[in-house]
Amino acid sequence: MIKFLDLPLDLLPIIFYHLTLPQDLQEVCLVNKIFNRFATPKLYEQIRIYSWHKQSKEKANISRHLSRYSHVAEHVRRLELRDFPKALGGNDGNDTLEMVVNGLRNCINLRSCTWTRDGSLNSGILEALQCPRNLQTLEINGHAEGNYDPQLLIQFSGLQKISLIMPSSSVISVLRPWLQRTGTSLKSLTIICKTSSILTNAKLKLLAPYLSQLKHFHLTGCSKVTQEGIESVLSAIENGIVSLGLEGLSPKFDVSQFRVYCNRTNAFRCLRSITLTVNQQIPLNAWMDEVAALLPASVPLETFQVYSSGTFIEESPVTERFWSDLVNTHQDRLTRFSIHRMLISLNTIKDICQRCTKLEQLFVVIEQGSLGKLSTCLSLAPNLRVVHLNYPLEASQRENTVSVLPESDAQQIVERCNPNIAQFGCNTRVWQVDREVLLDQEGAPIGIKRRVMRYRGLDIPEPFLVVRT
Repeated sequence: MIKFLDLPLDLLPIIFYHLTLPQDLQEVCLVNKIFNRFATPKLYEQIRIYSWHKQSKEKANISRHLSRYSHVAEHVRRLELRDFPKALGGNDGNDTLEMVVNGLRNCINLRSCTWTRDGSLNSGILEALQCPRNLQTLEINGHAEGNYDPQLLIQFSGLQKISLIMPSSSVISVLRPWLQRTGTSLKSLTIICKTSSILTNAKLKLLAPYLSQLKHFHLTGCSKVTQEGIESVLSAIENGIVSLGLEGLSPKFDVSQFRVYCNRTNAFRCLRSITLTVNQQIPLNAWMDEVAALLPASVPLETFQVYSSGTFIEESPVTERFWSDLVNTHQDRLTRFSIHRMLISLNTIKDICQRCTKLEQLFVVIEQGSLGKLSTCLSLAPNLRVVHLNYPLEASQRENTVSVLPESDAQQIVERCNPNIAQFGCNTRVWQVDREVLLDQEGAPIGIKRRVMRYRGLDIPEPFLVVRT
């Protein structure tokens, strides 16, 4: 009889790959020296700290560990710090900062760094992050005033992905020399603001010559950017844009002119993903007609995301026709359909699930009273993996109904979905779908039952990342 310890050592990394929670990997590291040797790289490969990680002691322990044990820090490939102490000061603060800097310098194989909390990033940290020579992704808070010297950003060369959150004018001013240093390696550029006039069409035109190899371009909350600035960037891209996000831009954005430009230049010949916000300044029917014409059958669209950043949009013949037009045009390719703050009917959901046979992710807003009939629609989608529903909270509060879906109701919906379903959510709750082996009285397996469980993934569920303005 073969024992577990008789398995070839080459199988251990494959087995440990399926362990995603740090606490599980920590337990495996304590089994024996062999397990420790194979599990430790997996444990430290990705380090994440979110705002709901309340214990500051835990955050300090990670920095201390990376500072003291360079052989462990060498395993870190991705560092995602979305919460970190602000403005460390005093003797304790200086000691902690020195520990953090030393730990970052020890992460010589770091490929991706996310550091987003306002006020927690400083010049010492940026200088330490420049030590790894193979850093490919940098996502940071762009509020430099009183925090760090923006000139240091120019030293990050060879990056493939840059994301700036709430950038100040001093950071935007160094973008041009920074992109010159980055060169042709840059494939993705994201700038996220609330409502900012710092980035303009003129500045985008100055940046465009250095974005020739860009594949992913996303702007949020840049209130002075119109179609002219976007067209200048698209015209500089040599191989065609793959993913485009235009969220909360100028109310003067002329979607009609943009449609004419894109169709004439074939700018969307490689486009697979687009995210848009409804322009509240023009009639809804006119806006939707232009967007439908912007995305003809020649566009290889796979992901479509749209939301209203202002008024909640009720279901109407105009919106129903728009969804139908999109399905008619892209049903053979769509893998993700995401609609937020716009009500959608069960008939449309049924149409999407039935005709979009490659659909894997569906995010929609429905009436709360439609939940009971929803599972019939979802069962028609053979490849659906992720579903997230929202219903208008204003309506549920007005009618004194429950705004949080009971787990038992989620279980009933999931049971009607196809066997591939892996995640289900409603409003602020998300469940992951696990499989339970059913046994007969003699202990023999007789089937598999799907059960919704509390979400335990390390990544933030995608529905909570979509609406940003």
